[in-house]
This record gives sequence, structure tokens and C-alpha cells, in this order.
Amino acid sequence: MDFDALINKLDLPTKIRLLTGADMWSLTPLPEIGLDRLVMSDGPIGVRGEQWSSADPSIALPSPTALAATWDLDLVRQVGRLLAQEARRKGVHVLLAPTINLHRSPLGGRHFECYSEDVHLTGEIGAAYVEGVQDGGVATTPKHFVANDFETDRFTVNVKVTDKVLREVYLRPFERVVQAGAWGLMSAYNSVNGTTMTEHSDLVNGVLKDEWGFDGCVVSDWTAVRSTEATALGGTDVAMPGPHGPWGEKLEAAVREGRVPESAVDDKVRRILRLAHRTGALGGAERAEQAEIDGIALAREVAARSFTLLKNSGDLLPLTGVRTLALIGSAAAEARIMGGGSAQVFPDRVVSPLDGLREYGGAEVRYALGTDPRLKLAPIAEPARALFLDAGGELLAEHELPNSEARWVGQAPADVDVERLAAVEIRATCTAEVAGEHQFAISGVGRFTLTVDGTTVFDDTIAPAGDDPAVAFLHAPEKRFPVTLAEGQRVEVTLRQHSVASFNGMVLIMFVLGHANPTLGEDELLAEAAELAAASDVAVVVASTTLEVESEGFDRKSLALPGRQDELISAVARANPRTVVVVNAGSPVEMPWLDEVAAVLLTWFPGQEAGGALADVLYGEAEPGGRLPTTWPVRLADCPVVDVTPVDGAVPYEEGEYIGYRAWARHAVPPAFWFGHGLGYTSWSYDAIDAGNGSVTVSVTNTGSRRGREVVQVYLAAPGGDPRLAGFDVVEAGPGESVVTTVFLPERAVQEWDGSAWRAVPGEYTVTAGRSYADRPLTASLTV
Repeated sequence: MDFDALINKLDLPTKIRLLTGADMWSLTPLPEIGLDRLVMSDGPIGVRGEQWSSADPSIALPSPTALAATWDLDLVRQVGRLLAQEARRKGVHVLLAPTINLHRSPLGGRHFECYSEDVHLTGEIGAAYVEGVQDGGVATTPKHFVANDFETDRFTVNVKVTDKVLREVYLRPFERVVQAGAWGLMSAYNSVNGTTMTEHSDLVNGVLKDEWGFDGCVVSDWTAVRSTEATALGGTDVAMPGPHGPWGEKLEAAVREGRVPESAVDDKVRRILRLAHRTGALGGAERAEQAEIDGIALAREVAARSFTLLKNSGDLLPLTGVRTLALIGSAAAEARIMGGGSAQVFPDRVVSPLDGLREYGGAEVRYALGTDPRLKLAPIAEPARALFLDAGGELLAEHELPNSEARWVGQAPADVDVERLAAVEIRATCTAEVAGEHQFAISGVGRFTLTVDGTTVFDDTIAPAGDDPAVAFLHAPEKRFPVTLAEGQRVEVTLRQHSVASFNGMVLIMFVLGHANPTLGEDELLAEAAELAAASDVAVVVASTTLEVESEGFDRKSLALPGRQDELISAVARANPRTVVVVNAGSPVEMPWLDEVAAVLLTWFPGQEAGGALADVLYGEAEPGGRLPTTWPVRLADCPVVDVTPVDGAVPYEEGEYIGYRAWARHAVPPAFWFGHGLGYTSWSYDAIDAGNGSVTVSVTNTGSRRGREVVQVYLAAPGGDPRLAGFDVVEAGPGESVVTTVFLPERAVQEWDGSAWRAVPGEYTVTAGRSYADRPLTASLTV
């Protein structure tokens, strides 16, 4: 397509209007040149679409850390194809994913949304994701370019990092996804060495576009464009969201006055048109037809493949001959399937561990809460209604909801007149399962009125905490109100938000009407769980983090499981030595009870099919296929790199290239579990290795009694250097079968940045292969 000819048909104001979002999620259509509306949507575990609400359900896949734990590139490509299928269904052209920042510190708030501490694994998983999505004609925007590895002061922080470390560590995954053909990229909020990334011409224009040859479109993180000339010249192509922002008339004036060349504007327009053409919003891109993917089946398969068995004393798993199973923990009944923030989607079903194990039917499943670490009450689970009202109380529209959560971000439902919209009211019915003091709650920011059975229990304003909009709305403060109800009593509950917040001209409706039944005290709940465990053949405790611990907008302060979950696990293990702990978390947690329990299974944030996948793995229908994509410490205090708090507005990456296992290898204290660790349900021998001509061939044998999968990991150490992951492959074999795999080494594996270019480091390299960084039984040499 002749993009220059199309550009020549546009006047300067029209071109500039195209560079800023038309609204929260789209770019302006230009029918005069055949350009349709170009729609973007958050990922990475699903495609939310333009409606940030349960009204438009999405498949919810396992978290990115889970996806990386599979180490399975073909599976990741299939995930990408499913996401493209979902995007097309929702009219989305651009998926705002994947997140390929690094696990520099376990305290990083979006750790669950990134892949790994290792640059090679991150790059390969990210590239496979990009290839899969774009196979389906939908663009990706790998993010956040670059060094956006923590959340504290993320809008203003300055990351100080040397050029060598930037090239060899933090830019490497982005270089890999550009090689994979990414059609977009998202620039970050933070500064690098004093310049914000939306203005960083050296990195965006110089490295990304000129050196790497990136011909795609650079989209800003939302509100990250805060200047006119500097960002226009800095390489950012699209300022989101819109329609307001620092470009528009200001940029037009800068062009007319010669401060920004019109050729810079034309280059941005050309990249947008190329993106539109590739995704079918301009001229209709050709795309091979693909078979329909069963999203539910794939979500279950990916979850099981990601589950990582950290410990299995006495081969307790897979379970056999179990008649009674005690299932314990709040996350057993209400699974934590995803992390918080912009990664959130709304599936039309969630299979909890309790649902999945009872449906499997392998044993009588008995449930106990044990303890509840959640700080906020869940929405009323019964169907509710949302009423949209004008200033006089007249009904503008009414919508059914699956529960009592109100969430519309960017735009209200299509039948709501936003110009008249003044209030939103949730109406729900709540039935008291037990008599006593029930808790109702408001989680939100603004003026609210709460009534229960016609009685007003709150009529006041709730102020936000902090100045980060993501925290203010995604993690709003909560107020609770006790109401005494009789058993079986059915009450009408209404919660009205009296003013609708807006941001950049777009609505922000985000509040929750919560409810909780009366419960036993914490001590009684712990005792009840221990008694149930003692009376059962096996106990399974599902321990989880909460929305207040792992989410966008803030970093973690601790790696401890929230609440009294550690105490619960120890109590259950004392009552029943056949205790399995299922860790439902997106990133590392401390496990002070590790030596007390028989088995530990890490399920990450497992997506909507959590319970079915858990039953598959616990009973051996599927093998736990996961291997750690990041090293797990015993304690936070042991970690070699933890710094995420700016000092004088800056975070210096003083550890240089030594993050993850490379830092642990130089550290005096060993971790609990090394990078790459994970057990299966069979055993393997590593038989032979051969290295040469840029590849490594490894032979392994399944020495166990059942078919299994193994992740063969190849590490390379330069002369006098430390081992680094250089390649990997997932292999399968039946009992007694051997399999040979050849891993091809990337060019960067034997290169270093010398300050101006990449150069090969000559000499004799040590090649090792094995099951994890700490278990590499095979050794060979390779001369460069």
C-alpha cells in the first residue's frame, strides 16, 4: 500500500488529530482515506475490549509468570492465537501486551505480569507470544520500553543504568521481540538516565527505530506523553488516551513555527497507517483462516503445564487411594485467578479449586475456610442491576450485572447519555445464610449513599488514598457497616455514587458493594481447619496473596503470605503430615513451613480454569509441567537485589547485570529454589552432550514409570564468566525412552556490548545442561 500517497491527502490538522487517541481505547477514523477506527485493548491474559466491565466477558488465561513457567514456545504461540481470536471477536486491532520487563526484584508490584528474571527466557516467551497474536492479524505492543521494573513513583522515577547493562540486560528482550516482528511497542512512564522514555530519542529513535530497524508504531503508556516538542521529537508515535493531551493544537503550532519538522509528523502517521493496514483497519490485511480454538480447554491445559511442583516428599503426588480430602483456605473456594490492575479481565466462569476437585470426584472433599487474608469484602454474588441516572434522578439506562460490582472505564454503556449522566446506582438482593452481624461495605472513591432494607447506613464522601490514579480507582479504600440479619432474611441493598468521575473527558465508574456473612473468630477457624485435616486422608491448603499485595500501582513491602496463612499451614501440617500446600501467587512468597509439609505445588495466578487444572495435576491426569522462571528466596532478607524505592527521585541499578540467578550465584546465602527448578511425576537421566557449530545437542532418558515432560536447559559460560541460560527445549518421552534435542545458540550468547557495538568474546566456553541452574550434570566445551 502507498502510505505516502495517503498521507499527501491529509492536511496538517488531520494528521495531528490522528496522533492522539480519539477516546480511551481508539484512534480517530479517517474515512476519506479508508481508515477505520483503530481499537486497542489491555491484555496480557485476555482481551478486555473497550468495556472494562463484566458485560463483555473474556477468556482469562494464567498469568505471564505461569506462561513463562511452561517454557513451552509452541504452547505460548497457541495462547497468542487464542488471544487474537478473542480480539477479533471484540473488534480489537491492537493488544497492549506482552509485558517483558524483568524480575529485577521480587518486590516489583507487577512481577506477576512479567515473565522472568532471565533475559533469554523473557525474550523467547515474549517473541512466541508476539508471533502467535500476530499470526491472527492482531498487533502486539510489547511493554514497557524500558527499565520499568517496579511501581513506586513510576510516573516520575529516574532509573540510572549504564549503557552496557541496558544493552545486555534490559533492552535484550525488546530487541528479541523486534526481531520477531512486533508491530507495536509501548513506551514507559519512567525516565532512563534523566530523560523520560516518551522523550528518549536516543533509545526510541536511535536504538529501536534506526539500529534495530523497527518499522512499527510506538504507543505511549496512558498519560505518559506530558510535553509537546520533546515527545514529538523523541520517537513516540501515538499519545494515549485522548482526545485531550499535549499534542493537538500545540503540536500544530510547533510544526508551523518550525520547532518540529512536519516530516516527523508524517513518519508517525505512516507508522499508524502501516499498523492499521497490518491489522485490517486500512485496506483489509490478508490472513490465512485458522481453526477455532477452544479457549476453556486451552486455559486448563496452560494452567496444568505451568503448575510447578517444588517439593514432593514420599511421592505423595499424584494422589492415589485417597477417600477423604480436606480442602482448606479462602482461595480454595474463591480462587485468585489473576493479578490486579490493567491486566484484569472478566471471564464468564471461574472454576475454583473446591469446584474442580468436587467435580473430579476422586475423593470426598470437605472444605474449611481456616483463615481469610483478604482485606476487602467480595461483591454480593447474586445478580444485580446498575441504574444510570441524570441530575434529577431520571433513569437513563438500566443494565443487568452478575454481581454488585460497578466498573466502566473510559466509556459508559452505549445506551447511556454521558452528557446527562450524574449518578450510578447498584441494586442487589442479599439473602442471609446465617443469623448474626453481617458486614456490608463500600469500596470506591466519591460521594455514596448505602441503604439496606430501606435504612440508610452511610451517606458521605470517601476520599482517595494517594495520588496515583491506578491506586485511587483500582484499589480504592473500603468502609464497612454492620447490619444484624436473621437466618434466611432477604434484604434489598442499594449503593448510589452521586457523581461520576471523569478523566481526560472519559468516565471512570469503579466501585463495589461488598458483603460478608458472620464467621467464627480467627482462632476458631484455625482450630476447625486442623480438626478437619486430622480427620481426612490428605489435607490440601490453598494459600494466596491478595489484591492488596500483588497489583499494578504499588510495590510489595513483604514476601510473607498475608494474614494468618503461615500459622494455618503449620497447624494443618501438625494435624496431618500428608499435607499439600498449593501456593496461589504470581510471584515469590516466603514459606517458613516448607520443612513441615509433604508437598508444595505452585499454581501462580492460574486463570479461570484453575480448579479443573488443579484436579488434573493432583490426581495425575496431567503432569505439573512448570519450571521456575525466577529464583525463589527463603526470606526477603536473603535477596541480593530488592531495591525498588527511589531516593531523591532515582533508583540506581547498582547491581549491574547481576540480577536473578546470576546475583544469587555470587551471594553468600542460597535461595529456597533455583531458577529452572521443578519436579515432575517421573525421573530423568541426562546421558550425553555435544556442542559445536552454534548448537548444543543433549540426550536424556525417562527413567521413571510413566510418560513425562522435561525442560532441558542449556547454560553457557564465557571464559572467566558465569553461566547464563542460552537455550532450552521441552521434550516428552515414555518410560525407558530416550530423546535427543538440539538447541541452537543465539548470536548474543557469545557477544558483549563494548560501548559502541556488539562483539564476539573469543575463547573456550563451558557449556552445561540440566534440569535447573543448580542441577547441570552434563558439561562440554565450545570454542569461539
